[in-house]
Amino acid sequence: MTGSRIHLAPLALAAAFVLAGSLHAAGPRDSLKKGSPKLQSISALAFGPEGILFIGDARAAAIVALDTQDYPETASTDLPKVESLDEKIASLLGIEASQLVFNALAVNPRSGNTYLGVTRGKGAGSTPVLLRVNRAGKLSEVALKDVPFAHTALPNPGKGRQPGDVITHMAYLKGKLYVACLSNEEFASRFRVLSFPFKDADKGTGVEIFHGSHNRVETKSPIRTFVPYQVKGEENILAAYTCTPLVQIPVASLKAGEKVRGKTIAELGNHNRPLDMIVYQKDGKDYILMANSSRGVMKIPTEGIDKAEAITKGVKETAGLKYETIKSLAGTEHLDAFDKDHALVLIRTPDKKLNLQTIEMP
Repeated sequence: MTGSRIHLAPLALAAAFVLAGSLHAAGPRDSLKKGSPKLQSISALAFGPEGILFIGDARAAAIVALDTQDYPETASTDLPKVESLDEKIASLLGIEASQLVFNALAVNPRSGNTYLGVTRGKGAGSTPVLLRVNRAGKLSEVALKDVPFAHTALPNPGKGRQPGDVITHMAYLKGKLYVACLSNEEFASRFRVLSFPFKDADKGTGVEIFHGSHNRVETKSPIRTFVPYQVKGEENILAAYTCTPLVQIPVASLKAGEKVRGKTIAELGNHNRPLDMIVYQKDGKDYILMANSSRGVMKIPTEGIDKAEAITKGVKETAGLKYETIKSLAGTEHLDAFDKDHALVLIRTPDKKLNLQTIEMP
């Protein structure tokens, strides 16, 4: 009996290591495989677990999950600030600043480093570039060779007015990646909910809305930007469209192959394109901060959102939830949450400089 115990101990230990390895392999980073992703574009960026960056490639109608390997050894309290960022990036890439297009911005919540998706050049010969700006303001290109990544294609991609319309925005929530995109189906505007680690992407949910400024139901307009937000303890998507309806969509309604009508809770003004939006808390209240192409940065209180009536008739100007314009943030082209007290903005100054700076939540 004693001899049996002596021989079983190493076997038990080996089995424990195998079990531990199999459990470890279930982590999100361990699902990625080394390789060199070939990006055709970068139209959207979003961070998920363990510093994994999701890249929306609209031209390829695909999503890439990339291990940024962005784990700082020491914590930094620096708040990023880079003046003339476009000039510095152009110099790094060997082009003129006028040949640079900024498509997406996302802050890695683990490190506080900023990631930028840009296009080098314009027209048929343009190429995507992924860049990192650390908390001290140092700029570098993110290598895409021999890196851990995963890839999934979106079926039946549609076409919008611009190439980036195929994938417009993404957000990670509780093990799933939510993707606003276009398909070639009857309800062109769609939400796809992708489990991560990736499986084959499903058909997604067709989304229709009543657009008060246009006084009609729409099924083809793409969602420009969105945020997950809880209303009465239930997960919802708050989505903004061009001209600028703000729509509430219950996450539970986003079922593959089905159709849903979002509840229009605000009309924030036409002749405008939403660019980015975040939710934050200040003085015990929740607010939406939304950057726009022609209507500045809006601060929108969410108080009373659970009681907001659906807009079902045409409106001339604004209706529903109210907002104030943050005049000091005029010229903001992209924004993201930096921490609970700060946002990071990419802002065009009156003298045409493009600066990256950290601001206190207004």
